Amino acid sequence: MTKSETPNALSNMPAESKVIPTKHQQIVDLLSREGGATLEAMSTKVGWLPHSTRAFMTGLKKKGYVIDSNKVEDVRRYRIITTPKA
Repeated sequence: MTKSETPNALSNMPAESKVIPTKHQQIVDLLSREGGATLEAMSTKVGWLPHSTRAFMTGLKKKGYVIDSNKVEDVRRYRIITTPKA
């Protein structure tokens, strides 16, 4: 069997299942949850260092997202309050 004939695991899946969320979308999804997300949870989810995750959130703010942060018991949680208008 040649490389081009090797079955692809994704080729047998329905089209809806093939969509893999981007790192951007994964973080936005975490921030959109009711309880928000910690920096550690976001960094772990996408495999970024904490400073890269904070920089990404700064970029979201520049794009029009309003991000709130609260510190409860020495753990800071971030969440999206409003998203930019399209």
